[in-house]
Amino acid sequence: MARDPARHLELQVAAETRRYFLGRCGLGLGGMALGSLLGSAPAGAAPARGGANPLEPRSPHFAPRAKSVIHLFMAGGPSQLELFDYKPKLQELHGQTIPKSFIENKRFAFLKGDPQLLGTRRTFARHGESGAEISELLPQLATIADDVAIVRTVATDVFNHGPAKLFMNTGSPNFGRPSMGAWVTYGLGSESQDLPGFVVLQSGPRGPRGGTAHWGSGFLPSVYQGVPLRSGGDPVLNLASPAGVSPQEQRAALDALGDLNRARLAATGDPEIATRIAAYEMAFRMQSSAPDLVDLSQETAETLALYGAEPGKASFANNCLLARRLVERGVRFVVLFHTDWDHHGNPDHDLEKSLDDICRETDRPAAALVADLKRRGLLDETIVVWGGEFGRTPMGEPREQIGRDHHIETSALWLAGGGIRAGQTLGETDEIGYYPVADRVHVHDLQATILHQLGLDHLRLTYRFQGRDFRLTDVGGEVVDKLL
Repeated sequence: MARDPARHLELQVAAETRRYFLGRCGLGLGGMALGSLLGSAPAGAAPARGGANPLEPRSPHFAPRAKSVIHLFMAGGPSQLELFDYKPKLQELHGQTIPKSFIENKRFAFLKGDPQLLGTRRTFARHGESGAEISELLPQLATIADDVAIVRTVATDVFNHGPAKLFMNTGSPNFGRPSMGAWVTYGLGSESQDLPGFVVLQSGPRGPRGGTAHWGSGFLPSVYQGVPLRSGGDPVLNLASPAGVSPQEQRAALDALGDLNRARLAATGDPEIATRIAAYEMAFRMQSSAPDLVDLSQETAETLALYGAEPGKASFANNCLLARRLVERGVRFVVLFHTDWDHHGNPDHDLEKSLDDICRETDRPAAALVADLKRRGLLDETIVVWGGEFGRTPMGEPREQIGRDHHIETSALWLAGGGIRAGQTLGETDEIGYYPVADRVHVHDLQATILHQLGLDHLRLTYRFQGRDFRLTDVGGEVVDKLL
């Protein structure tokens, strides 16, 4: 086949321009963070909407109550029985073998044989006008009890950490599905011009099991996946320009590269070209917007004290304050991963000192986030969700210290803002806290409800891939009207 000289020249110019742009101007899209936006889409992906700006704001299906989401993801599975669901009968039966009728044909991650029931050593009290029953471990949450809705009957389908985290974040236990943040930005775009529409913040001793799949775009165009930012130091590695490179040089390189990409986009309709254009432009703007975002010294001493934040330090407290600054700037979806809540009863992973420490680390900033959003008039338009991937069993594990196994039948979380009806505790479990007996909320129900508050019908927010329409809630999910 004869080679097309014009096409060959186009490819040569594009390659040389890209090499100049990435090498000379130092805009490697912030290394892994923004560079991840340039991944290849799978064959058959639909063209991105919005032309060369796939993140432009789009109209929802119906009038929304909220504009953005902050998901405080407590990776590892917080124990609802130590935090939100006090069971006097469980205390009474402490040390007795659980009746076989509860566990017959059930699978657990570690429990075998005839496990014994485990009462809690924590005390509970009622708080606020709502009378929400909250553990002594969460004294700051208790101060905003009337601003949150506690759900004590959240059920999932999978009992191991990686798949369960994926299920909560993507609606599926399998790799390759779009995350909730990706679905939201696909459906609504972003109101931020200078920051990504979907941002990921991490704290704790390590990242969540499952890694980047929790904020990936799956088969959606990759422009919709989450961009990790750091709360300390440079927000994105390799984002700054090398010494001696002027903004004018960068702008000229961007314009040349943009012209080539737009010509190719018009010819092919490939959504990843629109992603590439948007990512280059976003990286250029983020050279000024990202350092300004993470400069917490701009906050008042009173605000820093409210969160317990320290400028320049990587922490959950700093990330909560950054989350508020992100939604202020129009970012659509922010997820904060904090590890490690996996309290089986091993050294440093128990329901005593380990649980004390992690609650102390997270309680104050999470409550401060809700209070700060409220006083700034942002809570009505921002949904805040706090919770993990599953709950913990009413039975203890025979380990060195006190702990509980993974439990898929029920867990607890709380929500605030964005049209969520505050000051209520939804759901009731049986007398030992094993099964929901009223108002069971499946993970897909929770996802459908969050989308609904953003003005998105979870049944209509679909994407055709490999011959079928996919959605976040798979083939399930119902909006939980009692939460609204």
